[in-house]
Amino acid sequence: MDLRRPRKPRRRWIAAAASVVVLAAAGTWTAAASDDPPPVHRTNQIMAIDGVRIDTSYFTTPGTERRPAVLIGHGFGGNKNDVRRQAEDLARGGYAVLTWSARGFGKSTGKVGLNDPDAEVADVRKLIDWLAKQPQVQLDKPGDPRVGVTGASYGGAISLLAAGYDSRVDAIAPAITYWNLSDALFPNGVFKKLWAGIFVNSAGGCDKFEPQICAMYERVAESGTPDAQAEKMLEERSPSAVAKNIKVPTLLMQGQTDSLFPLNQADAAAKAIRANGAPVDVDWIAGGHDGGDMETSRIQGRVATWFDRYLKDDKGADTGPAFRVTRTLGTGSGDGEPRLTGVTADSYPGLESDERKVALTGREQDFANPAGASPPAVSALPGLGSAGGLSQLSSLGIGVSLDFPGQYASFESAPQREDLQITGSPTVTVHVKSTSDDAVLFAKVYDVGPNGQQNLPSQLVEPIKVEGAKAGKDVTITLPAISHEIDDGHRLRLVLASTDLGYASPTTPATYTVSLKSDLQVPTALSEKNAQAPLPAWVWWLPLAGAVLALVLLVTGRRRTTAPAAPEPELAEVPLRITDLSKRYAKSVDRYAVRDLSFSVEKGQVLGLLGPNGAGKTTTLRMLMGLIKPDGGEVRVFGHAIAPGAPVLSRVGAFVEGAGFLPHLSGRENLELYWQATGRPPEDAHMDEALEIAGLGDALARAVRTYSQGMRQRLAIAQAMLGLPDLLILDEPTNGLDPPQIREMREVMIRYAAAGRTVIVSSHLLSEVEQSCTHLVVMDHGRLVQAGPVAEIIGSGDTLLVGTAAPVEEPVAEKVAALPGVASAVTTDDGLLVRLDADGSAQRLVAELVRLEVPVTSVGPHRRLEDAFLTLIGDSA
Repeated sequence: MDLRRPRKPRRRWIAAAASVVVLAAAGTWTAAASDDPPPVHRTNQIMAIDGVRIDTSYFTTPGTERRPAVLIGHGFGGNKNDVRRQAEDLARGGYAVLTWSARGFGKSTGKVGLNDPDAEVADVRKLIDWLAKQPQVQLDKPGDPRVGVTGASYGGAISLLAAGYDSRVDAIAPAITYWNLSDALFPNGVFKKLWAGIFVNSAGGCDKFEPQICAMYERVAESGTPDAQAEKMLEERSPSAVAKNIKVPTLLMQGQTDSLFPLNQADAAAKAIRANGAPVDVDWIAGGHDGGDMETSRIQGRVATWFDRYLKDDKGADTGPAFRVTRTLGTGSGDGEPRLTGVTADSYPGLESDERKVALTGREQDFANPAGASPPAVSALPGLGSAGGLSQLSSLGIGVSLDFPGQYASFESAPQREDLQITGSPTVTVHVKSTSDDAVLFAKVYDVGPNGQQNLPSQLVEPIKVEGAKAGKDVTITLPAISHEIDDGHRLRLVLASTDLGYASPTTPATYTVSLKSDLQVPTALSEKNAQAPLPAWVWWLPLAGAVLALVLLVTGRRRTTAPAAPEPELAEVPLRITDLSKRYAKSVDRYAVRDLSFSVEKGQVLGLLGPNGAGKTTTLRMLMGLIKPDGGEVRVFGHAIAPGAPVLSRVGAFVEGAGFLPHLSGRENLELYWQATGRPPEDAHMDEALEIAGLGDALARAVRTYSQGMRQRLAIAQAMLGLPDLLILDEPTNGLDPPQIREMREVMIRYAAAGRTVIVSSHLLSEVEQSCTHLVVMDHGRLVQAGPVAEIIGSGDTLLVGTAAPVEEPVAEKVAALPGVASAVTTDDGLLVRLDADGSAQRLVAELVRLEVPVTSVGPHRRLEDAFLTLIGDSA
């Protein structure tokens, strides 16, 4: 096996045995019915490679035919089990698949080497040796299997490196990964300290790494400045070091919400590999290391098709467009989740194509780099990589960034006269002068709405180190690559800040002076004029006779701000009243997520919002919070109509889909940082009162990383209670908690409402709702089924629990449900739960049950909320 570039002899490779030794193996079959795809056989093996034990799994399906092989690498901090499902899917698709836990992870031994060519990359080469000896694997020649490599993040990098170091690799599909690790962790010479710390902690600590890596990290973390030796070490372990050797078909999938490995990493990879003459497709997905939708199903399907084309030589396989971008169209799908669409191009345009000039205005400005670089501005927060992360909020137009007065300069455009689609990296030239020799700036472009609310797309910021700034210097800044639409009437705001929470800044005080030297250059590839985006819905309704009406609707919907409905004084003391609320599913005129919903909530109530999946609960909560707009009806909070940005929303606190906290900060510090981001005075937080209700005690002074799940949930509730909102909304607050923690959460809600405030809680734990809630709203298929006090719904006289000597068969239950006077009948472990209609009576029911030979042992009103819930929603359960 020859390397693709001359290299010095590797002592560890020379000393290593030429073969891979299998120390232990165990095989299992994944069961499948006869009509299902073929079963998958998995063999778990511990392989000895160069004195290190590597834990592997090998996936195949029955048959003697030879097939291409695929290696799947896992993400940093994970192990081979993380990619098992993808491995099984590819095996069913006709591949022999090998997964493994990299050195230092899972059950594999050895030290973490950050994909060291002498360690992790050498391991992959040996795994390819092993594949070449398997009877199921197709060979191009002896010792050379037909093989592809894929993986995400750490596993994505190893796929690139494998192609660079081993000419036997035939195709690769890396996702959300790096091209140059030095550039990723030390962008423009600035240390990405927060992500680097998370990197080290997720591996288990510094001693889990190769000694030279641990020493390098400690040196840079202490100084806050990367040195030449650190940069060289990371560059040598990067795919960019073997760029000229990667000549195989490559599918690059990079995350738009990713402050760790942003889009420019995939851009550099695409340019280098294409220059070698290899086919390259680029796909910008919605998610990334900072959260968002990872589009797992679509992406894994595209990977499979990529390998079908380039490993199976299936020339009919549709590998997709050369360039695809996922865009978020807001929360219009009816279930409150972000609505995604894809736009495509026949060629990859890079990050600076179809540029348009946007004039900025602003005088020369002085601002401070504070002593100790504190307090730092907030943009991306590593550690919030979930569906509820900051980047997810920014994709929905919710601004959560924080810049401190006196620590930044800003320059602003005029309101846009038409929508402006940014796809790529904006650029601008500024003049920088500093009282210190060097300056470090953090550049970002905000989307600023007509109401002044600013939103940082994908929460991305670009650090810039300016050497020799004391004499003054012109600096051209390439801002983070994004895909973001600036609506007409919105402005762009360029901010240059002196600090950022995610990065190391100079700790010595200094004054920076910045002035504009150019317009903002904005790339507009895949704008509406050339993108294959879906047409607006009204186009499909547009008969010629209705063109004028459609135009009026479009203009009023996009360009005119409707005056908010006047407050209703008689509802000033009513926390919530929902009237005839409706929300259609996207692109549907007759399918509703919520339809004609009406109910009200009074002070002091703890209201449980119940319903099966798809009942419309989440959509209702999002309309209540002003996140999505109803198609009909209205929501009023204390008499004020709810709309995005409505002032009355300051009286509403919400805990939806969990909360992310900075693990190294204490609970109190996390809450203080969150409150600062709201821009409201510290005295308005009522932090001590919220914390007393949450009951965290001395734990507030400890780092959040030491918290149990229950403590994190209570801290999240405390965050929602900051400012002591009069209306508190909690969506599944007990998720992931054990019984004692659930009891604590129940007490928190009861204590909060006891002061005359109102709590709305959506939960699937019916027994818990029964104990903590005073009132209920039950929904099904978007409609109200029943509302009222818990005791009234549980003890409703129209529902009877019929005990039977033996279980009731479903056909018998159907006969009971069809009886005159019976609205529904549901089987239970103890018999039947029967709801009577207005004409029904218990006496007639018993007579009919005897006639049907149902072995009745008892009849009485039901007393459990679970029973009432099942009765109310019937088959929907």
